[in-house]
Amino acid sequence: MVFVCIVFVSNGWFLVFAKSGDLTGLFLFLVPIITFKRILLNKSTEQFSGIPYVMTLLNCLLSAWYGLPFVSPNNILVSVVNGTGAVIESIYVLMFLIFAPKKEKTKISGILVIVLTLFATIAFVSVFALHHKKRKVFCGFAASIFSVIMYGSPLSVMRMVIRTKSVEYMPFFLSLCSFLCGTSWFIYGLLGNDPFVASSNGFGSGLGILQLILYATYCGNKGQTKKTADGSSLEVGQDNQEDSK
Repeated sequence: MVFVCIVFVSNGWFLVFAKSGDLTGLFLFLVPIITFKRILLNKSTEQFSGIPYVMTLLNCLLSAWYGLPFVSPNNILVSVVNGTGAVIESIYVLMFLIFAPKKEKTKISGILVIVLTLFATIAFVSVFALHHKKRKVFCGFAASIFSVIMYGSPLSVMRMVIRTKSVEYMPFFLSLCSFLCGTSWFIYGLLGNDPFVASSNGFGSGLGILQLILYATYCGNKGQTKKTADGSSLEVGQDNQEDSK
């Protein structure tokens, strides 16, 4: 009787974190709307990077594929949220390509071609060359690796935050949702004994914490940088010092 109660409670929490992962995942995909509203208004991508959106698209495609019943049973919620995310991220990437400078547009287009080719190759191999457990392991490894890459894609932005001491190009809600989403799916993976879901999202949760620490450290300097004549970032305080000389 005690064992049955434990299993029931465990399954209950499993569903709670599955729903939480879906909800926070959806918020994570929708948060960049704020960024793209700014891009639309300015008709420029400014210093925003398109790489996180392309990497997130690849992660969504691979995770949605991994969650399909013929690949990984009992993970259909993973497919639902990531399938939705793939559609949303495709729109972001398209908008980024429209407003990005020529050099950035060429770079992101090249990465996008690689991403779609990679996904098609993994899907083809998993269907025609692998079966049952081997298919799950292969797709799980692929999804985990690129999930880590997706979570790691903001590292360049974090480096910019440290260099400029400004969080202007690292939106708070994106960092917060990244932490909440990673944590929810990490616990979901632990409860469901799925090492592929747990490991990659555990990394994402940790990286989300680092982003929030950076934001807390430099949030007072948001929007406090401007461009010098040579195009480099300059702190307002530094600018005032230069003017006083």
